[in-house]
Amino acid sequence: MIQGTTTTKPFPWTGLFVLSALIFTSVTSEFLPTGLLPDIARDLKVSESQVGLLITIFAATVVVSAAPLATLTRRFPRKHLVITVLFIFIIANVGAAVAPTYELLAAARILGGLAHGLFWAVVGGYTGYLVPKKQLGRAVAITAGGGTAAFILGVPVGTALGHAVGWRLAFAAIAVVILALTLVAGRLLPHVDRHVEVLATGEIPLPLRRDKTVPGVVLICLTVVLLMLGHNIFYTYIAPFLISPVGVDASAVAGVLFLYGGAGAIGLALAGFLADRFPRAGLVGALVLVAISVLVIGLYPTMPVIVIGTMVIWSIAFGGAPAMLQTRMLHTASPRIRDVASAYLTTSFNIAIGGGAAIGALLLDRTDITVLPFVDVAITLAAIVVFLIGDGIVRRRLAAR
Repeated sequence: MIQGTTTTKPFPWTGLFVLSALIFTSVTSEFLPTGLLPDIARDLKVSESQVGLLITIFAATVVVSAAPLATLTRRFPRKHLVITVLFIFIIANVGAAVAPTYELLAAARILGGLAHGLFWAVVGGYTGYLVPKKQLGRAVAITAGGGTAAFILGVPVGTALGHAVGWRLAFAAIAVVILALTLVAGRLLPHVDRHVEVLATGEIPLPLRRDKTVPGVVLICLTVVLLMLGHNIFYTYIAPFLISPVGVDASAVAGVLFLYGGAGAIGLALAGFLADRFPRAGLVGALVLVAISVLVIGLYPTMPVIVIGTMVIWSIAFGGAPAMLQTRMLHTASPRIRDVASAYLTTSFNIAIGGGAAIGALLLDRTDITVLPFVDVAITLAAIVVFLIGDGIVRRRLAAR
């Protein structure tokens, strides 16, 4: 008598770490101009504000193109699409490295933005094809770690390299790293089986907007916009806030931000646990802790010990929130709209990043910098209310179906 055996698909560590490394280079490439802003401006003989617009141009391109490109390419094999997008990244970074004028550098950033939007649409959903739903939180925490590492390590190292050998060689180095990772991805990134809708005879395919999971996806995107909008209104200007009114020496700001980034990594690790076991309570709890932390910072802006200590708590709470929202999106979106949903999620992030920085700038021109944390708190509380009310409505609608 032969006994039956049960096989369990092993956890795809290799594929997830490859995706994490790709995300690391993508985020580093996106924000590299921020650290090299004076160098680029001096070399191309333009103002620093014009160079700052390269980040806005990049984000705006992602906002405009991510969802349409995801829809157009949703029938392409996922792995082949990732490899194609990586080659476009390489071309964009090489173009930035050799651009003789500001206009050509902007064109290279637009090309990079097109690749970035499609990259996140594909990679955002890729994790959902590699693991079962019960392991999504853990898997997303691993891949999202690449983005966290980019802020802690990638952008600072890229900045230091640019200062040492020139900003052009910094972009060239990113292109070389992406090329190496492209070869690794071609060999190690697993192919994924995507859900293919099989229609019965005479059945008419419904448009994606009629999918029953769309309201849940819209709710997550709206929550992301509010949360990240409030965060970027304040955090975009955290360096001048730390210098005055907090009183941190300008030379010590980088150390404080490094501490903040490290605490965010702890929050990301906790998100991997909470997102799978307590998806709703974990997310709401993290957002409430974000609001309380920022409120304390706003109430005691002239007390460095309180501000810096509370920034650690703020970063732990906030560090896992985006990963938990991405996990919830993968849980919510049906397989047929998962990639398009990922595109709208990255669009939401980029709208909030650009919009938050712009609103923060307007507030700085009209009020004092100490107002910014209170605006952040108000918008974060709005995000919590919208999520709780919207989640209740979505649950009732799904139960009614």
